[in-house]
Amino acid sequence: MLVLGLCGYAAVFVAYVPLEHPGLGIAHFYYLPVCLIALATDLMGGLLAGALAAAVYCASVFASPRIPSSHALTAATGIRLVTFALVGALVGLYASRNRQLVERLRGDVARDFVTGIGNAHAFDDELSRRCADGAPFTLLLLDVDGLKAINDVHGHAAGNVALRHVGETLAALAGDDDVAARVGGDEFALITTAPPNEAIALADELNAVIAAESLTVTAACTSAPQDGSSAADLFHKADDRLFTAKLLRANRISLAV
Repeated sequence: MLVLGLCGYAAVFVAYVPLEHPGLGIAHFYYLPVCLIALATDLMGGLLAGALAAAVYCASVFASPRIPSSHALTAATGIRLVTFALVGALVGLYASRNRQLVERLRGDVARDFVTGIGNAHAFDDELSRRCADGAPFTLLLLDVDGLKAINDVHGHAAGNVALRHVGETLAALAGDDDVAARVGGDEFALITTAPPNEAIALADELNAVIAAESLTVTAACTSAPQDGSSAADLFHKADDRLFTAKLLRANRISLAV
């Protein structure tokens, strides 16, 4: 759009010089490149584009054989400068705010509204991307123990606080290249370049931190390419192992009681 805008100045200039005569108004087309540049930049870019349009307009007046050179620097030219700059500034301000809104919405689409970490959509995209890359990685699934009991006894607000605490702690323990997400009601996932034993050690560390809030998680993992090369295979195997681990944990608790 910047290139089109600059070309637009040149095109209007080339048309103005041989064709313009008093009252025709070809110079109004300078608004087009001003808007193009403003759309590609911001408020300041729009202001500068408007000022440039006024300068090119003056140059085209001097170059035109049908327009007296005295018309270049007049009150009308000053009005053109103001209108070019104001239009550019308004379009630039709108464009920059619209880009910020789009970025914010794009971030919200990939973020879990309860925990603030990635959601299932972001997890699916990242898992598919890692599988396509072919580099080794580990998928760690974690299930919050007893979340239903927390919701039943203390309410869903307390359950959300518990989920948020687990999600924030998991994200804090994750590495720079790791991706943490909430993939279900009480289920979290971590995609990490760490080997499986280190991923399980991270889950143990997570349990040590959240124990202060009387929370625990059950964890299981799969690794690529050992356990599969597709997202579906890795997730289903990890989910099966997590289910088995949940049964074992429940049985151990029952035996302890």
